[in-house]
Amino acid sequence: MKENLVSLLILDLALIIALAKAAGRLARALGQPPVIGEIVAGLLLGPTLFGGALSGTLVPVEVRPYLGALADVGLVLFMFAVGLEFDFERLRGSGRMAGAAVAGAALVPFALGLGLGWYLLRTYEPPHRTAFLLFIGVAVSVTAFPVLARILSDRGMNGTWLGSVALSTAAVCDLAAWSMLAGIQALAGASGHQWRVLLVVPYAAVLFLLVRPLLGRYLAGEGAAGSQPAGTFTLVLVGALVSAGVTQWIGLHFVMGAFLFGLVVPRREKTSAVREELLQRTQHMTVLLLPVYFVVAGFKVDLSDIGADGLVQLAAIFLVAVTGKFAGTWFAARSSGMSPRGSAVLACLMNTRGLTELIALGIGMEAGLLDQRLYSLFVVMAVATTAMTGPVLRLLTGRGDQELELDFIVPPPRRSVESPAPARRTVLARSEPPRTRW
Repeated sequence: MKENLVSLLILDLALIIALAKAAGRLARALGQPPVIGEIVAGLLLGPTLFGGALSGTLVPVEVRPYLGALADVGLVLFMFAVGLEFDFERLRGSGRMAGAAVAGAALVPFALGLGLGWYLLRTYEPPHRTAFLLFIGVAVSVTAFPVLARILSDRGMNGTWLGSVALSTAAVCDLAAWSMLAGIQALAGASGHQWRVLLVVPYAAVLFLLVRPLLGRYLAGEGAAGSQPAGTFTLVLVGALVSAGVTQWIGLHFVMGAFLFGLVVPRREKTSAVREELLQRTQHMTVLLLPVYFVVAGFKVDLSDIGADGLVQLAAIFLVAVTGKFAGTWFAARSSGMSPRGSAVLACLMNTRGLTELIALGIGMEAGLLDQRLYSLFVVMAVATTAMTGPVLRLLTGRGDQELELDFIVPPPRRSVESPAPARRTVLARSEPPRTRW
């Protein structure tokens, strides 16, 4: 790399981090998660404004491949942290309510998304129609687990019954979405290499049956020693990078491998302290690298010439995404005994998409299932649905000075006819924000 390119890369990296930080603070001041501001800042640096003159001046074309490499590393770290933070115990405590919500929040929008895909086929000819239809179904049914955790924390709903149901539902939706994306990418993959995808099954078996026990013993020893040296983080980080590289070679996106390795890290009590330290260190690194991904993603978004037909398609995408998530979740929650108001709050939370949607869209674009125009429309939908969550949530719940009160009817235990169970009010007290920043 020439010296002037090194200088430009360093200056652009500093500019991106500074803009992301400023945009994140502005978004928080407006009652939005910081990630909204960071994504919008990335979009503003793209070709939408001034025909790309601004982005071409601030971030020259010759620097972008290096920024793309940094963005990929940040994405690996982010997905590893998402897998590392995934709590399987939460799934056991939310019961049938979360199970019903998952069915409504995932299956209903997915089915409507298939119809949306047929509509989009009028003006778009993807190389693989079946993979395209399935991808559109996944794209409108995604829920961003990390962003949702941030919103619940800001609203004082973290650790409450409804918060647990929402996080459990989002976690299962995320698992289902990544599994579907893996299959879709394999379906749309280049001929001659699709056989490699079959290796993901033995690879996952090796991770969970061999790597997980060995890693558990090592981390338990580190936890017993009372310290978490840098060597532990280096070992786990190398494992995440290797796993990402393996899945990329197999034919799946590298985010699958990073996420999978995060899931492999043991969740036992003896390793909890080490796991917390690993998560904090990983998130510190993503603070520097993840904003680069937003800028790289923004380079692919061009809304300057979408035209009237594009606006109609955007309206259709937005309608299907919002209606499918809201209606599916609301009816599922109501059928399980939640109050109408509580069901509406849960449905609103499930419309959060954020960075998870951007990653999914990036996978679709790399697989050739989306062109720049359609990618841009879905990015707008992702930002809009995430940004609307906070305001709609405030309308549904209100905000008190000391606590947040919601009239949620929790399904009561079975009682005799002589002693009917009264409906009870659940008061959701505010709690301290969790460690996640996404």
